[in-house]
Amino acid sequence: MTAKIYWDADHMNYEGISTPSILGIGDSWFWYFPLGGSVINQIASLIKSDHTILTYGKNGAEAVDYVSGKYSKEIRSALKRYGEGLSAVLISGGGNDFAGTNDLRPLLKPNCTNESDAVDCFKDGSEFKSLGWLMRKTTENYMALIGLIFAHAPSATVVLHNYDYAVPTGKGGWLKPALDDARVPTRLQQKCIEHIINSFTNELQALAATNPRKIVFVDTRNTLEPKHWANELHPTKTGCRLIAKRWKSALEDLNLFK
Repeated sequence: MTAKIYWDADHMNYEGISTPSILGIGDSWFWYFPLGGSVINQIASLIKSDHTILTYGKNGAEAVDYVSGKYSKEIRSALKRYGEGLSAVLISGGGNDFAGTNDLRPLLKPNCTNESDAVDCFKDGSEFKSLGWLMRKTTENYMALIGLIFAHAPSATVVLHNYDYAVPTGKGGWLKPALDDARVPTRLQQKCIEHIINSFTNELQALAATNPRKIVFVDTRNTLEPKHWANELHPTKTGCRLIAKRWKSALEDLNLFK
């Protein structure tokens, strides 16, 4: 038996459960079902059966949506209602902040044809809508969300992750079109995605270091092979299972592992 997972409180209540012990707050890595399951489904399969997970967010969610955007009201309400009984809050967020032509393209220089290094394909970090600007904004939203969690769920531990090195194949159209439009040489396109994920990782690691007892960072980089990507953003079912296994140590430390 494993933890039960719910996608809305009404269904949870209908089945006779009044309060969850874990909240999931996430984007499509928690919500994208067409590929045969999501990462949080696979995480739930590793958690003890006496736990209940209630998940908020949706496909396409950006970090800001959790604190002042479209999902902020229900997340705040859930934390106020269930916070005292929560042992953990699992978060997947930030990926949609740089995925998609409208988000990724502004981070890149107008023409990268002559660049020899992936890092040089990005605008200066001090510029508006640069990668540095985006990382600062994303971190601010994470800090606001974590502050909200600790205000209402003082016993909960926050667990974060950083995705993996997506492959810009063009399937789905979230990454490669922006790289092509910026004329990033093909040999540098994968390196550009890795630079973004590494920058995001640095932000999350620094955030976790501010309170290592209460904020746990799970590094999920270098987990997936190209065959484990269903498209430019989402793992296959096997990929989701492999990502979830990287959470095992954190779940064991929190006494959640079954």
